[in-house]
Amino acid sequence: MPLSEAEKRFAQYGPNEIQEKKVNPLLKFLGYFWGPIPWMIEAAVIMSAVIQRWPDFAIILTLLMVNAAVGFWQEHKAGNAIELLKQRLAIKTRVLRDGQWQEMEAGKLVPGDVVRLRLGEIVPADVKLIDGDYLLADESTLTGESLPVEKHLSDVGYASSIIRQGEMNALVVNTGIRTFFGKTTKLVEQAKTTSHFQKAISKIGDYLIFLAIGLVIVIFLVSIFRGTN
Repeated sequence: MPLSEAEKRFAQYGPNEIQEKKVNPLLKFLGYFWGPIPWMIEAAVIMSAVIQRWPDFAIILTLLMVNAAVGFWQEHKAGNAIELLKQRLAIKTRVLRDGQWQEMEAGKLVPGDVVRLRLGEIVPADVKLIDGDYLLADESTLTGESLPVEKHLSDVGYASSIIRQGEMNALVVNTGIRTFFGKTTKLVEQAKTTSHFQKAISKIGDYLIFLAIGLVIVIFLVSIFRGTN
């Protein structure tokens, strides 16, 4: 592919990488203090301080902080899993540009490039095999296949899979977030992992909120009826 055409396609499709929206860790941590159940606990903390029930204040505040810390740590571990997936992307690759084979950063690949895939290399993008005998590709992280998959002419190779045997040339068909790997990473990033236990706890929390509001109203009305402070 001529260099000028590659530059145009790079401007059109963007870099061959998985971009992630970074969130300020402090803002992410503070997000665990926002919601119906945290509001109820925070109200209890404030009320304990107002009536100077300091043991209650300390206990409730500790529970609130532990809840936020546990949630933040679980999300941090999920973020680490995404980073480990992204590290499987190829860093360097051999590509045919201006009629010559040259080594370049995989992030600069564009659809239409021709790349050479060899033993031990990571497939840098979704490709269509166009020249050579065969490949054995390890796609276990993408498809769950325990054994390498044999591929021949016109077969598709997926970004982040590893070449275990063979050598072929391939045409880049998808890059970045449009690859099968990119879509998988995006799903992992957006996945909601709420368990049945968490859902049950959330429902119990909702019932407790309504129960607490109802008790406050009852106590308030009884106090007015009795003429107490």
